[in-house]
Order: sequence, then structure tokens, then C-alpha cells
Amino acid sequence: MTSEMVAPAWMHQQITAEEYESWSAEQCSGIEIVDGMVVVSPSASKRHKRLARLLANALDAAAGPDWNADTDFDVRLQDVPLTNRRPDVIVYRADTIDITPTRPEHVLLVAEVVSPGSETTDRVVKLDQYAKAGIGFYWRIEQAATGMPLVYTYLLDPATRTYREGDVFVGTLKITAPFAAEIDLGQI
Repeated sequence: MTSEMVAPAWMHQQITAEEYESWSAEQCSGIEIVDGMVVVSPSASKRHKRLARLLANALDAAAGPDWNADTDFDVRLQDVPLTNRRPDVIVYRADTIDITPTRPEHVLLVAEVVSPGSETTDRVVKLDQYAKAGIGFYWRIEQAATGMPLVYTYLLDPATRTYREGDVFVGTLKITAPFAAEIDLGQI
């Protein structure tokens, strides 16, 4: 085995929040930290990135001045063991734009675009993690074979810290919560 084939040590041991915060933005790109372990994510497809950007732009326009919607940055779900997720779309309080790390109490909604290889994580694992962290809304976007995205919406039950299933939309979302909007994701 050559030295090029050996994975770096950080891929085999738990890292702490302090260690992670010392890493460069480049080192943190394309990864999540789950229970202190680095989870590498493959680069998303153009369709995946476009869906996330269209959704974030529409949510940003609909959210008003108190909320921002952006893509692809860490949300710190817990410090020990360190768990950072990097949702495809995050709606967060505008007054926390310069606060790092972004924590669940800053976040109103997260959305994940399901890709091949992320099905179980996006449909089961993240659904549970985001609910336990107290994030009010979770949306899962499935890239249907028909080309029209399916959007599954979930609303947090704060008493149980679990999500209740909400509406399912095909192509166009017509929502009233967390704010009113009509979002056409079929325009890809």
C-alpha cells in the first residue's frame, strides 16, 4: 500500500469541536461530523445544487427581513460528541448571520435534497436528528424520475421532539407555514 492510499488520521478518530474549529474552510467543505467522526459527502450533481439554490432563493424572498435562507453551511447540532450537519438549505434568523457556529435555536427550517447514496440518511437519520435538535420545519426533496421534484414537509411537535408529516408537493409548493409562499421547483 502506498502513502497515497492511506487515509488521513482524522478520518479514523473522533474530533472535538475545538479541533474542527481550527480547520480551514477548505478542510470543512464536503464533510459533516457525526458523533465526532468525519463523514465525507460526494460532490452534488448540478440538478441537486440547482434545486437547493432555487429553493433557498425563493424562501429568502418570502421570509421577510427577520429570516435569511442560504445553502450549504454547518449547523452545530451538538458539541459532545461533535455533530455538525450541512443541510442543503437553511432558513435562519437574520440577526445571527455573523454568529458561528450556527445552532438549532438560530434555525427555523432545513431542507435536504435526496441524492443516490443519501436516501436513508435524509429520510430517517436527519429527520430524527433535526427533530431532536428542535428545528421547527424539515423538508425533504426527492428527485423523481419524472423530473418533477417531490417535496415532503414535516412540522416539529415540540413536546415529543419528533416531526409530524405535513403536505407533499409535486413541483410547486404552496405553503402557509412557516410563512406564505408559492415556490415553483419544476422550473429546472
